[in-house]
Amino acid sequence: MTTGQTTTSTDPRAMARAVVADLTGPGGPFELAADDVLGTQLPVFTHRRRALHELLAESLVHGDHDYIVTATSRLTFREHAAQVASLARALREDFGVRPGDRVAIAAANSPEWIVTFWATVSIGAVCVGYNAWWSKRELAYGVSHATPALVVADAKRALLLEDCGVPVLSIETDVPRLCALHPDSPLPTCDVAEDDPAIILYTSGTSGRPKGATHTHRNVLSVVEYHRMNDALAAAFGDPVDPRDRAHLLVMPLFHIASLHNLAVPRLANGSKVALHTGAFDIDRVLTLIQDEKVTNWGAVPTMANRLLEYGDLSAYDLSSLTSFSLASAPSSPAFQKRLREGLPFAANALVDSYGLTESCTAVSVATTPDLAEDPGTLGYPIVGVQLEIRDTLGNPVPDGVEGEICVRSAYTMLGYWNDPSATADAIDGDRWLRTGDIGELRNGRVRLSSRRSDLIIRGGENVYPAEVEGVLLEHPSIRECIVLGVPHDDLGQEVAAVIVSSSPLEVEELCAFAGERLGHFKVPTQWRFTDSPLPRNATGKVIRRDVAV
Repeated sequence: MTTGQTTTSTDPRAMARAVVADLTGPGGPFELAADDVLGTQLPVFTHRRRALHELLAESLVHGDHDYIVTATSRLTFREHAAQVASLARALREDFGVRPGDRVAIAAANSPEWIVTFWATVSIGAVCVGYNAWWSKRELAYGVSHATPALVVADAKRALLLEDCGVPVLSIETDVPRLCALHPDSPLPTCDVAEDDPAIILYTSGTSGRPKGATHTHRNVLSVVEYHRMNDALAAAFGDPVDPRDRAHLLVMPLFHIASLHNLAVPRLANGSKVALHTGAFDIDRVLTLIQDEKVTNWGAVPTMANRLLEYGDLSAYDLSSLTSFSLASAPSSPAFQKRLREGLPFAANALVDSYGLTESCTAVSVATTPDLAEDPGTLGYPIVGVQLEIRDTLGNPVPDGVEGEICVRSAYTMLGYWNDPSATADAIDGDRWLRTGDIGELRNGRVRLSSRRSDLIIRGGENVYPAEVEGVLLEHPSIRECIVLGVPHDDLGQEVAAVIVSSSPLEVEELCAFAGERLGHFKVPTQWRFTDSPLPRNATGKVIRRDVAV
């Protein structure tokens, strides 16, 4: 195998390290070199692009290849670029959007979502992805927090935004009209700095309100180079498939980094097809899309994988094209992974797991199929360009095998939390180390996760922070105390449970309606326990969560 030098090792991991060293070493196509990033020396890709609009211009080389396909529509790279150019001109000329302005999207997945994203970032504006499951109150908070110049919304979300005080464009009618309004517009460009904000995605707040993780052009373009390097690594190991001949299934919401930063954006860069599933997760429609579009790569949350197992016989569908199947967004156990390998033919020799968070912009670590076979439960090695330490409560690094907080830094790491310097300072120190709040350890260089952000509940791949739900429930006049916990669920992984200390009898239906008016449906507790006994507390007055029974 030759990529600039020859390696004769028969150890696949040693071979991979040698190839990566060639690709990222001095003079390599994905050379990494230390450079200043916001006052800290970090490894950066030397040959990276500097602004997202550069990717749009380069995408024309893929011409009439499909970029986005759904069960009912197709959009080539050339058509996509023309639509983006027209919409970008309309945003500038008709709506006065300027560099640094926010354009928010509140909508379910659609090709128009992606086109709106590219039009926004290509003129130097900041794309804000609102959670499409948010309630009216949560959307109102998002508008007041990000102060967008306008919001692009589908019909369902537009009803919740009627009184938001900001212009709302329809994703079903306005966006298609504006995409065709200026058919001969040149591709948009803008003068932005690498560390200018490009994207804001919201992560549920550990202490209440959602926080806007802000990602820069540098962050996202670093992710693109990481994916390009993976393509080159696969080719060096003899993968004969050109990236332009791959098709990536997009099922998870576009307001997550898994779908936007790590799928839709890199595919524009390397010419791959995005097979976009629209609407609720439906196994027949998803498998039919895989079959019809010859999907090769699928990243799924464990809940989706579990539903495939429960579906039973998949032989009615031709899934032979599927050669890469990865898990993301929520933890999965070795026992569950074993069930996947035994029950899903495409997972037997292709299952990959990873660990990441919204703030990290892409995976922090990836466990390959051999990693999972050799070390069940591992989340693999830190990816290229990521520096990772496990630290004790005093902030000191600990050795292999010792638990502590996972801390990372890289050119991928977010700029900070939008309009929240205090939360940013709590999360990122002066040397750009991100304190994840997750507890884990390193074993022979591989990451293992013990617990995620202390009390975090992950329901079907969506993060739910108990403090946010508790804050809403305590607004109810009859609730004296409450605590929200995650409990196991066979399909969703976890579901939300609440223990209520009340001054008077309460009905579950009333509380569900009360919470549902204020929270996204996935945050509303589905299990309730009522008591008149005070919750157990420690000497500082904090509830001892482990002593609370649901």
